[in-house]
Amino acid sequence: MNIKRTKQEIKDTIEAYLTKDAYGMYEILPIRQRPILLLGSPGIGKTQIMEQISKECGIGLVSYTITHHTRQSAIGLPFISKKQYGAQEFAVTEYTMSEIVAAIYEKMEQTGLSEGIIFLDEINCVSETLAPAMLQFLQCRSFGNHKIPQGWIIVAAGNPPEYNKSVREFDVVTMDRVKKIEVEADFEVWKEYAYQQGLHGSVISYLNIRKQNFYQMETTVDGRNFATPRGWEDLSNIIQVYEKLGKTVDREVVAQYIQFPKIAKDFANYLELYEKYQTDYQIDEILKGNLNEILLKKVAHASFDERLSVLGLLISRVGEALKASVQTENYIELLFSVLSEYKELTQSITGNLDGQQLLDNVYNKFNLDYTKMTKAELVGREEEKIYQRVLESLEHFRQVLKLEDILETEKTFARVKELFEEERNRFEQQQQESLQIVEYVFDFLEGAFGNSQEMVMFITELNSNSFNVSFLQGCECERYYRYNKELLFDEKRRNILERMG
Repeated sequence: MNIKRTKQEIKDTIEAYLTKDAYGMYEILPIRQRPILLLGSPGIGKTQIMEQISKECGIGLVSYTITHHTRQSAIGLPFISKKQYGAQEFAVTEYTMSEIVAAIYEKMEQTGLSEGIIFLDEINCVSETLAPAMLQFLQCRSFGNHKIPQGWIIVAAGNPPEYNKSVREFDVVTMDRVKKIEVEADFEVWKEYAYQQGLHGSVISYLNIRKQNFYQMETTVDGRNFATPRGWEDLSNIIQVYEKLGKTVDREVVAQYIQFPKIAKDFANYLELYEKYQTDYQIDEILKGNLNEILLKKVAHASFDERLSVLGLLISRVGEALKASVQTENYIELLFSVLSEYKELTQSITGNLDGQQLLDNVYNKFNLDYTKMTKAELVGREEEKIYQRVLESLEHFRQVLKLEDILETEKTFARVKELFEEERNRFEQQQQESLQIVEYVFDFLEGAFGNSQEMVMFITELNSNSFNVSFLQGCECERYYRYNKELLFDEKRRNILERMG
């Protein structure tokens, strides 16, 4: 099962486990809620999707890599207590609360979330002394004498034995009490995520050409060589930051993340060419609509890899522009909803509060809600940027009202409305500029390749990016819809021919 399907399966399971009947009881009793056990090779995103799932489901997350723990931190420390049995008193060994169970209660207290996920990574790589505690955890939902609170769902992850010498095999009794999901690396699914996260264009375009290098494991006499999705993402992050700092990512830097010498060398060479093509083919000029006939002929007769690299550069730049527009649209919508509350207050509240004070109240309420969501870890990185942007705009509006000394509620709302219209006008201008970039890229592709495989690839990659699709669905781009329709028709025809064959 690929990571996308895995994520959805976990979300569906969480929804089922947290469903309650008319009396507020869980439809599936906690003791019958099988822990989810993810088994898959390292670096394919098992851990990362848990953060996404908790945010999307609006529940808490407590995460541990269990190999970092001892038996004492898992089940608690022993202490001697006195108990009365009949007429005689006995010394009895008890245990303090498990650090892991305590962390769940702390999370509930900090966030106000009574339901969540307890995620234990590398669960099948624990020490000999900790193994019984892990089996008890999976079978009985408890560490020692301390049970996992109701409403908290157990998800564990482990690696197959071929990737880790410390792996111990669970017995049938344990495996018959878990919901096992085997996770596999899938480049096409990962590519959707890569576009969503804004990974560097060189990484995505390289892997489009060399899909076989997306995930590789090889054992040699010198040790294990590997390239993983985690490695590609971390490499992308360092490339983006190095670019801002004016630093070079060479083969040595690549090899620190892609620990497969042959692949690291190949990507380092590709990255050098990728950066060179950006200048050679005047990508910035293409995006401004300035086409060079000589370059059109040059790219048309270039090697396949070179054409795909140029295509990758264009797709990356288009994706950046359309993503920025979609994010601005999300910001405008959120700002509009906040100002709608402000409008209602100016029309309904009577008393001593002036327009500035009402806007202050709206700002403070929004900031408080945002802080609570952040504390509960329910806000993703991109969402956080949008919330921060709204806060900056509200603060700007407040300062304008103070500088212009506007107090009367109708006048303050009228001025705030003007300021919002300025924001919306800037957004509409950004939309037009982004759409124009798409049109200019179509001009270039038609001039260089016509209606060829490069155009098919461009449309296919546009459709792989959710930001692109979101933007283009709300804009009138005749060529996108025309080529997209032709692409869908060709796919249907190909499928029919394959079935006939």
